[in-house]
Amino acid sequence: MTRRYTLDYLARLIDHTNLHPDATEADMEKLCDEARRYHFKMVAINSGQSARCAALLAGTDIHVGAAISFPLGQTSIAAKVFETQDAIANGATEIDYVVNLTEVKAGNWDYVTDEMRQVVAVCREASEDREEAIPCKVIFENCLLTEDEKLGLCRVASEVKPDYVKTSTGFSTGGATVADVKLMREHVPAEVQVKAAGGIRDADTFLDMVRAGATRIGCSAGIPIIEELRRRFEERGIDSIEL
Repeated sequence: MTRRYTLDYLARLIDHTNLHPDATEADMEKLCDEARRYHFKMVAINSGQSARCAALLAGTDIHVGAAISFPLGQTSIAAKVFETQDAIANGATEIDYVVNLTEVKAGNWDYVTDEMRQVVAVCREASEDREEAIPCKVIFENCLLTEDEKLGLCRVASEVKPDYVKTSTGFSTGGATVADVKLMREHVPAEVQVKAAGGIRDADTFLDMVRAGATRIGCSAGIPIIEELRRRFEERGIDSIEL
């Protein structure tokens, strides 16, 4: 099914990202200022930056997205639950958490399911008294998974129903691919959306991910991507495109 996208609609697909461990306060201020100017959907930051970014974005419609157990996913379920609760208490309005790949590799699907249920539950419970729900995104890290492992995670997500399944952290051996986005879109129910992240640095790759079924794009190159799309719109004399 095709849809028409204005430039602002395309910008609202972007989670504007700075997850570097050496990011400074000035970097966070710059990230949030850019998100305001380009009207991106979210800033994607390490959870310790939640309070700072929430203050910087107060009064806007831009979300604060905390990365949990990032980038390795190698913390206990209890630690992930606490970090999620802490991030939300400090102003995070979206959560992206990394699954425990050791348990995925072991085929311990009961553990993976329990982990997903518990983190999603924190977001659901925290959403109860809010006007807007707190989405929970599950990061697979597809570059480290076999096809069967990706499908196994899709089966768990189909049962638990987080808000999104996400391709990658962007901090491993590879990022999003069109093939992985299509696979994830085909193997989770419609109410579970797909986020593509990692290695998306130009307008054509961005559009390819959207065509493949991604409804969020995590990247640090959002500004050059939107500026390139703006140039194309102006050259063609159009105000929207069909994808």
